[in-house]
Amino acid sequence: MKRILLIVLFLLCFAGTASAYQFYLSCPESVQVGLPLKCSIDSNLPAGTTFDLAFYQSGYTSTPISKQSVTIQDSHATQYKLFDTKGLPGGQYKLEAQFRGDDESSLSSDSKTLQLPVLIDRSGEITITSPMTQNLDEALRIEGYIAKIGNDGVEIAIRGPDGVIFGPQWIGTKINVQSGAGVFTQHVTVTKPGDYDVTFSDAKGFIGVKTFTVSAPVTTTPTTIPATTRVTTTRPPTTVPTPLPTATKSPLSLVTLIAALGLISMMSVLLAKKR
Repeated sequence: MKRILLIVLFLLCFAGTASAYQFYLSCPESVQVGLPLKCSIDSNLPAGTTFDLAFYQSGYTSTPISKQSVTIQDSHATQYKLFDTKGLPGGQYKLEAQFRGDDESSLSSDSKTLQLPVLIDRSGEITITSPMTQNLDEALRIEGYIAKIGNDGVEIAIRGPDGVIFGPQWIGTKINVQSGAGVFTQHVTVTKPGDYDVTFSDAKGFIGVKTFTVSAPVTTTPTTIPATTRVTTTRPPTTVPTPLPTATKSPLSLVTLIAALGLISMMSVLLAKKR
């Protein structure tokens, strides 16, 4: 009798497992901050089944970061979803499949709907000394140092508005004897304004991303000063009064002069006789 009961229970369990759907969410255990977090979804749920894959920062409370919708296809092929980690702090995170309706209740007991990846943040090891905002005429100057790498070199790659424009390529570093940091400098000519993400890696792997902003050169518009128009005021002609004619003294007549001279001569003779 006991043997029969065991067989019945086994068959019931087998039937229950066979009728359940499988769902497997898989994410890496850890990823460097700045790199995409890539998760895969495998499931034999009916085609058309739709659910959300939610990304949270996990701690005392879960802080939502982003959410992506996933729909099961006829092929039931593995689907992949990428989550951006740029700018996120290091620590524990959570990815969770959130079903609509009662789909979750039909999943098998071995299904995995939750993952807890860890983000590793090494971006604090990078110190940039060149300006983070640069003019197009001088960009792109990448200067700074990375803690404790000495002369080991650093690998950089640059992605701009048009995609990758440099690298990945190793550049040399010069040790700072006092701190052990590796000092680097690299100039890459860019031709378009926008944001440029510089990815840093070393022998241990990915370190971090620093974003430089390149601005267009300021175009100076010449200021046109309007010509000064001299206004000429036409004044009415000034009427100058006609001067009065000056009285012209008539010269003495010749007869008068002769008579005067004669009189003077006679008077001279008379005076002479009286003496």
